[in-house]
Amino acid sequence: MASDKTEKKFENPIYLGVKQDLDAIGKGMCLAKWTQVTLQLQSGHNHSCHHPKTHKISQSEIARNPSALHNTRYKKMRRKEMLSGARPTECDYCWNVEDNSDRFSDRVFKSGESWSYPFMNEIFNSNWREDYNPKYVEVAFSNACNFKCSYCGPSYSSKWVEEIEQYGAYPTTDNFNSVEWMKIEDKFPIPQREHNPYVEAFWKWWPELYRDLHTFRVTGGEPLMSKDTWEVLDYIIKHPNPNKELKLAINSNLGVPDNLVDKFIDKIKKIEDENRVKEIVIFTSVDTWGKQAEYIRTGLEFNRFWNNVNKILTECPRVIVTFMVTYNALSIFNYEKLIHNVYGLKDTYASIDRYWSSAVFLDSSYLRYPLHQTVQVLPYNFSENILNQTKLITYYAAPSFDPKHIGYSDVEVQKVKRIYDWMIAPQDVNQQIVNRYNFYKYFTEHDKRRGTNFVKTFPELEEFYNFCSTINL
Repeated sequence: MASDKTEKKFENPIYLGVKQDLDAIGKGMCLAKWTQVTLQLQSGHNHSCHHPKTHKISQSEIARNPSALHNTRYKKMRRKEMLSGARPTECDYCWNVEDNSDRFSDRVFKSGESWSYPFMNEIFNSNWREDYNPKYVEVAFSNACNFKCSYCGPSYSSKWVEEIEQYGAYPTTDNFNSVEWMKIEDKFPIPQREHNPYVEAFWKWWPELYRDLHTFRVTGGEPLMSKDTWEVLDYIIKHPNPNKELKLAINSNLGVPDNLVDKFIDKIKKIEDENRVKEIVIFTSVDTWGKQAEYIRTGLEFNRFWNNVNKILTECPRVIVTFMVTYNALSIFNYEKLIHNVYGLKDTYASIDRYWSSAVFLDSSYLRYPLHQTVQVLPYNFSENILNQTKLITYYAAPSFDPKHIGYSDVEVQKVKRIYDWMIAPQDVNQQIVNRYNFYKYFTEHDKRRGTNFVKTFPELEEFYNFCSTINL
């Protein structure tokens, strides 16, 4: 950290140029308020960056103007602040980074993206009242899902809604997955079977939005359970994107019935064969290997999941598959197997036909909530497991001299190392006691509701589990 905040030294000259361009308008300027949006249509919320909280979309606004799914009055007021040189309060994550370190904040990285930076002058010269079509759109049409992942909840899984309606919240100190907060924040999901005015507005806006897209990503829930996902794929097949540069991304747990997986592959192959998009990425999720992975993600049949990954990579030679890992306390014992076998996929499916020579990426992100399931709940000695994983993924790193770059990229390696650094970071001892109390309460109730057996599945944690059972608050 620089000793004098007025003399910070930023190392990357590209991003330094972006920052200087933004700061010429104001030190609160961020292009993502225009160019990016995440639409949670199941609850009618949106935001243009993952740092600020989502805000509710006005039904009266979208009735007049479907693009108000993104161009809400609330967001326009934040744009006005930015164009006037102010710093919106909701964006304080970036201000804190910039004011207290010599690192670039996410406002610089997002503004420097290929879906943002080319439109900088256009945005600088715009009026804050104007509607703007985003270039990077992430949309969830519903919370319909066939999984109940242990760290997920009703907002993103209809299966979780069913469980909470039957049994109520979990008996942790924070009433894990209580629906009361969703009601308070007006985020209770609209069931897929019911009319959804936000989805209706999306389809009215879609032909105009599609014209300007750089990246379009469908999330959920489980997108392959939503009819709207299939309508998007059919639209892309019938209507080539005018700019020829569209990047398409679909999230899927790849645990839906076989006929839906086969249907998905057929659609993707047609889009590939007819060059309807520049790039296709399938984001799928798994958090460790085998039976322990199945415990974490209720509904997962691991062998069928792995077979589906191979099937997609075999039949769709230009598709990229990214594993989104939510690395948590239950991931650590079999994660080396995942690292090893993902490397095997990289080796098997490397091809010049793909956009990147590597067909597969491992995105290891550590869980931060719920607190009772993060790696920080575990005793310190378990950090040795993660340290060994950092060594393994480093061993499998792609050699710089290899033209195919088979192996793990520096980003993939660093993400695993970051998990280790986070686990061994200092913690609040009192909060850790509460988290361990909740660890036992949660997984005991999990076994009771779902017919699982924690100790049998995770014998490595039996001693710790029993210790947690002795904690009284």
